[in-house]
Amino acid sequence: MNSKPSGAHSLVTQLLHDDTPSAPGFDAFPVAVARASTVVFPDLATMRDFRFEDDTQWRYGLHGTPTSRTLERRLAMIEGGKHALLQPSGLASISNVYFAFLRQGDDVLVPDNAYTPNRDHGDWLARDFGVSVRYYDPMIGAGIAALLQDNTRLVWVEAPGSVTMEVPDVPAIAAAAHAHGAGRERGVIVAIDNTYAAGLSFKPFEHGCDVSVQALTKYQSGASDVLMGATISNDAAIHGALKRARMRLGLGVSADDCSLLLRSLATLEIRYAAHERTALSLAAWLKLRPEIDCVLHPGLPDCAGHEHWRRDFTGAGGLFSVIFEPSYSAEQVDAFVEGLSLFKIGFSWGGAHSLAVPYRIGAMRTASEWPHSGQLVRFFIGLESEDDLRADLEQSLSTHLVQSPA
Repeated sequence: MNSKPSGAHSLVTQLLHDDTPSAPGFDAFPVAVARASTVVFPDLATMRDFRFEDDTQWRYGLHGTPTSRTLERRLAMIEGGKHALLQPSGLASISNVYFAFLRQGDDVLVPDNAYTPNRDHGDWLARDFGVSVRYYDPMIGAGIAALLQDNTRLVWVEAPGSVTMEVPDVPAIAAAAHAHGAGRERGVIVAIDNTYAAGLSFKPFEHGCDVSVQALTKYQSGASDVLMGATISNDAAIHGALKRARMRLGLGVSADDCSLLLRSLATLEIRYAAHERTALSLAAWLKLRPEIDCVLHPGLPDCAGHEHWRRDFTGAGGLFSVIFEPSYSAEQVDAFVEGLSLFKIGFSWGGAHSLAVPYRIGAMRTASEWPHSGQLVRFFIGLESEDDLRADLEQSLSTHLVQSPA
């Protein structure tokens, strides 16, 4: 028997030593994979007594099995939440939030640095479903109060922006939104895309958020081979709204995919720290390169919102961006990216392999001014040797950006 209560253990220990019961007479480290579509009831009374809000009851495999519920419980524990729901992708989790809380005529505020598919989703709702969607400067902080309307129902935050890396003042935004919605039948929901932090380095519910969205495809998978998302919450009514919307949208996940994520969670904290160490070192090195105008890494003092990161975060993971000197053309920067060997070209970061993607920022900004004129490349730093990654960056910089900036 444990002499120390489980809540007193560190997170990585809690993920390894879970209290999920096994089948009688059988015990093993992996969580059993429960595949099911049909759920069999012992009698008609049990079938008819089903209460949707009760997460301990089983009705249909689409809505959950013991395997998926175990994963949900562990994800909630990581973020300091009480409830979690699984969806088949990070974007499906974003959709789940929109459809859980919005009605025709409602208003949504989305930060200018939001994940592009979130912007696309908002634009679609505005065009076809009668929802007002407005974009705001991610560094607005408490000033967001001036943008809140009587029909504002949902405020999104992304901390930091997954391409441009500004770190917003999440507590100030959340406080303003909740004050605006206080006393109303339908208050203002603050939802955060917390994928950057993986639930490890930023605790959303301690900073005023109502819903945390995770793209589990990223760090939680860690192997670039699983698509999944999650919505995590602390409030039973919010969880219920998300759960009803998920049921009506028909969103479900594979028990086999859940088992892969459960296997990966045991090393999540260790991998995240390894990504962060190498990323910070390479970011500092790139900052000294003559080809680079600036490095956008929340852990560096000159990154927008660094003071918020220093106050609210405990880590940074492996994602950051750089701005090249303005004299380098888009074609030159593209050649640099294609000239990399270890860094592959791909969007879905969080796995073991390093990635590099060039971005054209202009289309992403509609409510705030982008202060840089050089080309942007976002890097994800994987688990390769730091020396090898630095050598790869150096050879491509030297080969494809040979002309000195004017």
